[in-house]
Amino acid sequence: MTGMAPELEWLVWQWVDSAFPSGGFAHSAGLEAAVQIGEVSDRAGLERFFRTSLEQVGRAVLPLVRVAYEAPERILEWDEFCEAFTSNHVANRASRLQGRALLLAAERIFELPPLSSEPQFRGHLAPVFGAVTAQLGLPLETVQRLFLFWHLRGLVAAAVRLNRLGPLEAQGWQRRMAPLGESVRVRCGQLGLDDVAQTVPLQDLWQGLHDRLPMRLFQS
Repeated sequence: MTGMAPELEWLVWQWVDSAFPSGGFAHSAGLEAAVQIGEVSDRAGLERFFRTSLEQVGRAVLPLVRVAYEAPERILEWDEFCEAFTSNHVANRASRLQGRALLLAAERIFELPPLSSEPQFRGHLAPVFGAVTAQLGLPLETVQRLFLFWHLRGLVAAAVRLNRLGPLEAQGWQRRMAPLGESVRVRCGQLGLDDVAQTVPLQDLWQGLHDRLPMRLFQS
């Protein structure tokens, strides 16, 4: 964050604090379903899940963060695109719940004006994240890193709660995954909506099974 104004650095630290009420820790991004159906049964499977999930977010979600950041006044358009693209009902619900939680927190904590008063506005996470961080004046590269960090942090936290990793081990994993996260940001940071793609369809299918699990810790 070299060169960033001190007040913005403080803002970034507040956003990455686990106490920030973003609603993300209620979701596992499909990891819980993958574990229960036996698709992630060992460390190697868990690492594959982490890596492919980060790649998927880079290709399918990060472009929406960018366009909403660059044109927050078109938030309804980006929100509708996200609704149409996210056909998996579990992922769709998770995106809306997290987006609304983030928006409510941001509006109250940072006293931001409402993004949209339109009744059809669903509040999907990626466009909300991009538009809110633009309002706060954070640099785009930092915003993209924040979004990928949030996703990775959520995976790590889910793995701990699912007893796949211990707390200290999980932090080691998060550190080792950081270079991949930056690589994803560099490769996907300038992608547009025409480039949005589902790169890991199996993970999408596993997440779609979440509501059928006999026991659940997470909402997705």
